[in-house]
Amino acid sequence: MLKSSPSPHVAVVGAGPGGLASAMLLAREGIPVTIFEREPAVGGRTRTIHAPGGYKFDIGPTFFLYPRVLKDIFEACGERLEDHVELRRLDPQYHLVFEGGGSIRATYDLDRLEQEIARLAPDDARNVRRFLDDNREKLEAFRPVLEQAFSNPADLFSPAMLAALPKLRPFSSVDSDLKRYFADPRVRLAFSFQTKYLGMSPFQCPSLFTILSFLEYEHGVFHPMGGCGAVSEAMANVARKLGVDIRLNMPVDRILYENGEAVGLEAGGERFAAGSVVVNGDFGHAMRRLVPEEMRPRWKNKKLDRAKISCSTFMLYLGIEGDVGDLAHHTILLSREYERNIHEITNGILPEEPSIYVHHAGVTDPSLAPKGHASLYVLVPVPNLRCDVDWTREAPRYRRIALERLKLLGLTDIESRIRFERVVTPRGWEDDFAVFEGATFNLAHNLTQMLYFRPHNRFGRNVYLVGGGTHPGSGLPVIYEGARITTRLLLEDRERRKVGNDRPEPVASPVGEAAL
Repeated sequence: MLKSSPSPHVAVVGAGPGGLASAMLLAREGIPVTIFEREPAVGGRTRTIHAPGGYKFDIGPTFFLYPRVLKDIFEACGERLEDHVELRRLDPQYHLVFEGGGSIRATYDLDRLEQEIARLAPDDARNVRRFLDDNREKLEAFRPVLEQAFSNPADLFSPAMLAALPKLRPFSSVDSDLKRYFADPRVRLAFSFQTKYLGMSPFQCPSLFTILSFLEYEHGVFHPMGGCGAVSEAMANVARKLGVDIRLNMPVDRILYENGEAVGLEAGGERFAAGSVVVNGDFGHAMRRLVPEEMRPRWKNKKLDRAKISCSTFMLYLGIEGDVGDLAHHTILLSREYERNIHEITNGILPEEPSIYVHHAGVTDPSLAPKGHASLYVLVPVPNLRCDVDWTREAPRYRRIALERLKLLGLTDIESRIRFERVVTPRGWEDDFAVFEGATFNLAHNLTQMLYFRPHNRFGRNVYLVGGGTHPGSGLPVIYEGARITTRLLLEDRERRKVGNDRPEPVASPVGEAAL
């Protein structure tokens, strides 16, 4: 037993983007905060690793989108984001290469973008501005929903939700919605491949997420100089300035409960008292490891086992000696039969002709590789670990497939020039990075796992969640928004306790749980 009276401290499990943002906002209010991070550096998967030979790689996210939310968080803490990290807007944003023929160098310059699309489909080019105008309205309608906590079923009928519904077309997929603007399937892919940021198919992902491509064109795709880890380091610096205690190399063993309430946690063989615990870990992994099953009645192990999760990724981090041609900062090779490719991944089949994404940040940021060398990040979407793939056997073969696919982007001779290499398979994501079932984009964002039906930011008595597995969902700007929701709820609960109105949250089964 720790203490009978609540501790003023907040313990944050994990120094990922959501944990760091939550710590900043709580420390701003004068609350003592301690972050427990199992790795030797902050950032979680949003960190930049230093490899032998002077190569640097982002582990997970490789770009920054919609910085407005994080700028607001920095300003709330009395700081300016631009004083801590340089975000350089990319133009072109990325190079799309269609294996079936054609390419688009995507740009936020709408005249040039229309010209790029007109080379493939002149009629579709005339609808680009209408698509952007419609999605500007959609985002404005949905922003209040993203900023709202969904703690009980009535929240599904909030004024913000009811106002947004006419714009959302909830039973239409992203691809179906795009058919209202674009006839050429390649053009639709140019505005829908972004659903991969959620680990989902554009043919299944709810049409709400057409806003992802809109955000890129309206607000820009940015590269943080030094890598995405530079943003995490900047957040950690501000958090420490505000008094946050960040304890690295300190994995948390479990959350401690007394009489159904969290009272602290155990880490490194020691017990730490905390009046509130914020969990910023991969949802499925963290729940099984940290929270006793009886303390999560709405997310028991059986439900976790049948929850819909995202695809995984097969990764190559390559340090290359010599030139890599005119490879863009971001290049996406979209396979000849993209829809079949997606269907295979969803159904547990390894594609033999996969789509690939290549990150060559050295075009913009020479600090990421030694002079005369290049750091290449190669991502191949693959099935998660619920599928019967033996990665011990398949990894060497799939590495060869990935290198062959790179030849379609002009990288015909790089294998002999590889000076550093790291391979991460779905098994590696689970074993080395604590990613549940290797699903690198967390819980899927289907209709039965969004809003109220997603894990709640207030997860129990004195326990709160932040990260891609909770509301509002995955993606850095959305996770930062989730941190604002979580800290607001935590502060409201503490205020209620002060005035003696500390009523427990109901734990009734969610509406429609049988369908899950």
